Amino acid sequence: MSGHDSVRAAVSEAYARAVASPSGGCCGAGPVPKGVVAKLAGYETHELSALPADAVTNSFGCGNPLAFADVRRGEVVLDLGSGAGIDLLIAAGKVGPSGRVIGVDMTEEMIERARRNVAAAELTNVEVRKGLIEELPVAAASVDWVISNCVINLSPEKDRAFAEIARVLKPGGRMVVSDIVAEELPDTVRSDPALYSSCLAGAISEAEYLAGLERAGLVETEVRERLVYDASQLAGLACSEELSCGETAAGDGRSASVGLRTRAVADLLAGKIWSARFHARKPRE
Repeated sequence: MSGHDSVRAAVSEAYARAVASPSGGCCGAGPVPKGVVAKLAGYETHELSALPADAVTNSFGCGNPLAFADVRRGEVVLDLGSGAGIDLLIAAGKVGPSGRVIGVDMTEEMIERARRNVAAAELTNVEVRKGLIEELPVAAASVDWVISNCVINLSPEKDRAFAEIARVLKPGGRMVVSDIVAEELPDTVRSDPALYSSCLAGAISEAEYLAGLERAGLVETEVRERLVYDASQLAGLACSEELSCGETAAGDGRSASVGLRTRAVADLLAGKIWSARFHARKPRE
């Protein structure tokens, strides 16, 4: 197994565990009560109330990529790393019955959850496909919008993911992605597998992200919204991969060790990591 495949396998395993026992998720501000992550990520209460509870409970995003997006009825939306399906369901409401929504995820457990939630919402214009965001099972120039929520930071080959976004967009098509970015991460953080799956160690800088989109041929690249994480929010990110650090069992040395390590990481990284909403467009031919 290649190094890149090993990273993907570890991330997929982490998300399979998370969806089996959600407690805040990878890119949320957990550990928090179920469903609160989606509200903290910027989803409106009226949006969430119309969705199956499982899709809300298992939302592991860091933003709401569809907020203020100009998605119109009849368009085709592609969600990279669609997870349990919260953004698929919201996008389906925006494009209407004449439009189409496609989700791509690499984790079987997430695909199963998403399909179940799509069925619960009685939607016929949504499909979920298994695949990698660096090698999308989607035809070239076939979608109007690419969205994603705290997923590309997990990719070990981000330039390939950016190139795939450009490939599948129609001329003039647009991208809006919420993701984690970081500045000046120490090597000890970069090399920590648990912090990679927690959306921290694999994050690149905002400038690198924009440059990657431009290398892929996208234009009008910009960040329209940012949320800089404080130490308490970062503690939630670092905890989410292993356990709820606020629930240290009496005499459990491992739990105490994780909690101390997490607080140290959070203090070290405060102000250096944030959620950003990226916008870009594919040039018209």
